Amino acid sequence: MTKEDWEIPLNLQPDPDDYPFDLERALSAVVGIKSYVPADAFTAGTLGTERAGSGVVIRDSGLIATIGYLVTEAETIWVTSGDGRAVPGHALAYDQESGFGLVQTLGRLDLPALEIGDTDRLRVGDPVVFAASGGLRHAIETKVVGRQEFAGYWEYALDDAIFTAPAHPFWGGGGLIGADGKLVGIGSLIMQQGDGKGQRHDMNMVVPISHLSPILGDLLAYGRVNRPARPWLGMYATESGDEIVVGGVADGGPAELAGVRTGDRIIAVGEDEITDLVGLWRRVWASGSAGADVRLRLGRDSSTLALTVRSADRASFLKTPRLH
Repeated sequence: MTKEDWEIPLNLQPDPDDYPFDLERALSAVVGIKSYVPADAFTAGTLGTERAGSGVVIRDSGLIATIGYLVTEAETIWVTSGDGRAVPGHALAYDQESGFGLVQTLGRLDLPALEIGDTDRLRVGDPVVFAASGGLRHAIETKVVGRQEFAGYWEYALDDAIFTAPAHPFWGGGGLIGADGKLVGIGSLIMQQGDGKGQRHDMNMVVPISHLSPILGDLLAYGRVNRPARPWLGMYATESGDEIVVGGVADGGPAELAGVRTGDRIIAVGEDEITDLVGLWRRVWASGSAGADVRLRLGRDSSTLALTVRSADRASFLKTPRLH
């Protein structure tokens, strides 16, 4: 099923009469993004060569905020309005720390820009609208159900991720719109959480837009934040019971070259024992900037071993977008 084949049930769609702002105008700022990535790109094997999602126009010039995995290494991008018009776009930047991506349209869509809101004022229980491209039929009325740390297996962590429910089924790059009609976040993931009664409920993880404002100038000027890159290991890790387990390593990445294997248990980084995924990534990043040596103590089968991983700048493995 494609995004064009479905719509949010009417009882879950937001009613424009319930909002003190022009909801339909705000939703028109949410656009569709389709990107094409070369088959030999570093992320092609994990993220695919064709990616589709949404983004939000944040400047009248056609600047779009989206989630970075949609446009990482993209060679060709098409941006579509809710009424079906399409123009090419260019991937300006991808910030690995926040997860945001920026796209610039290369033609005019004449869409309104959604003003950036104050994420710090967003509280658990607040009503919000989560919108993919396509107007009301692709928008869902939802609520903030959590503000807390989040760690991803791909060497990613946020201090204050936003969690919303009910979940939007096409979350990637969607816009989270606050009660004042301003943009408060960009959709990243769908997750499941147990309720303690044997039931599991879907919710979305949203990156707070407050993480974009301080770095926007650098991203527009340099394509990345103008500071030393974090150390990257090319290691995918997950929490399994009380253990942190290596779920895989990137081909040719630092962890693979150092001898880290799928199934290894991560016991410590340096002298610090690791008990959760957030702690793992924060300890790795505390080792210095990209290029720093990261000392790991691992459990493998019934033995313990120490390995030193010479970290890298993840961006050095990625294809740079070309402007056609």
